[in-house]
Amino acid sequence: MKRTHLPLNGLRVLDAAARHLSFTRAADELAVTPAAVGQQIRALEDTLGVVLFRRTAKGLELTPEGAAGLDALRAGFLQFEEAVRAMQAGQSSKTLTIAAPRDLTAKWLSARLAAYGRTDPELRFVLIAADEELDFTQANLDLAIRFVGNAGEHEGAPLPAPGFVTVGVDGGNEALIGWPGCPASDVAIAPLTVADAGLAIDAAASGFGRACVPALLAEADIATGRVKSYANRPEGPSYWLLAPLPQWRQKKVKALVSALLD
Repeated sequence: MKRTHLPLNGLRVLDAAARHLSFTRAADELAVTPAAVGQQIRALEDTLGVVLFRRTAKGLELTPEGAAGLDALRAGFLQFEEAVRAMQAGQSSKTLTIAAPRDLTAKWLSARLAAYGRTDPELRFVLIAADEELDFTQANLDLAIRFVGNAGEHEGAPLPAPGFVTVGVDGGNEALIGWPGCPASDVAIAPLTVADAGLAIDAAASGFGRACVPALLAEADIATGRVKSYANRPEGPSYWLLAPLPQWRQKKVKALVSALLD
């Protein structure tokens, strides 16, 4: 069924003016001028084809036509408020759905989510393994992490440690380990090819060869001495925290972004 276009601003003004029986007091409530209230009422009367108020010696008075729809109008505004509260309920939810590459989750993200989760026992995380961009609405995502050059069409913030680093162990094979997305040109002769950069780091730690991987992924293994950094290429893409504007504005997403960037 086709819905009638509702003059919602005018109806809101009608409700206020009918409660106060005064354009001036209605204007104070709505933070507009009395003239603006009068204009809205006249426009609503033109739209509806009825007279809503009359001025009498006692002051402003509702016409029978104006009074006829007030109960239904006010019930409708209450339903609008309930609808808004229902739509905002997700803001109070403490479940966060995050899409991230599997190797980033294993090497970097899981530990940070665990630490953030300890700040609030009600926090819940749903992790989706994803290397490609996802439909945020279809996947019900709050945040995605991707290795890209910029935020593109989304809101976003880059994580630290951009670019690539080459890691390995002293005495290990010096040939580069291959993985999809490896920026090196000589991986065709790689002693080993693996599914992602995280597995390449693990293979490098075992002495299979050296791995040219996103610098952020290798931070923990370098810090613990599991692998050694042989070359840095700090220019290039970064891991970005990404979301469309509505998700990015959510309080729970803002808090998560702040925690991950800290």
